[in-house]
Amino acid sequence: MKVLIAEDDMVASRVLEAALRKLGHEALVANDGESAWQILQTESVRTVVSDWQMPRLDGLDLCRRVRKREGDYVYFILLTHMEASEKNLEEATDAGVDDFLAKPINSTQLWMRLRVAERILGFTTEVRQLESFLPICGYCKKVRDDQNYWQQIEEYINTRTGTNFSHGVCPECIEKVLRPQLAKLGVTMPPSV
Repeated sequence: MKVLIAEDDMVASRVLEAALRKLGHEALVANDGESAWQILQTESVRTVVSDWQMPRLDGLDLCRRVRKREGDYVYFILLTHMEASEKNLEEATDAGVDDFLAKPINSTQLWMRLRVAERILGFTTEVRQLESFLPICGYCKKVRDDQNYWQQIEEYINTRTGTNFSHGVCPECIEKVLRPQLAKLGVTMPPSV
């Protein structure tokens, strides 16, 4: 898994990078939150391990930016020396932090949190794929919306996008459906239609 490290302490950053590589992960390193944010704009990263206190952009502000952007879910682990007071935990949770690691890094704790991150990211990918399906009736072509209500596809699309439809008959359906139906009624269509 590709993991972005946002850490301004060079020693702590190198230790974390070495631990990630030893655990089989690819590590990208930023020396502050702003640099980490720039990396997130160009790299496909789903896990961030960030120090709380950094220059230019701290870990909580980085997490807030990550939560506001579109795209795949990013699992955010916050590193801190700070005491995990109820106020600190609440502030970090409100910012969107998923998990916490105390400094200095314990490799076993890091490994466990990354395993959890992999599971959660797998579930979020699966949910996103399931949400991309649109149930449609194979007979009448009505679609089922989020409230389990079946409606005409035109109405469904119009409600979500504002698109209006005009109806006609395509050349293939004229030949396969309309001509045979009219022929049964004894009506002949001109060949140019």
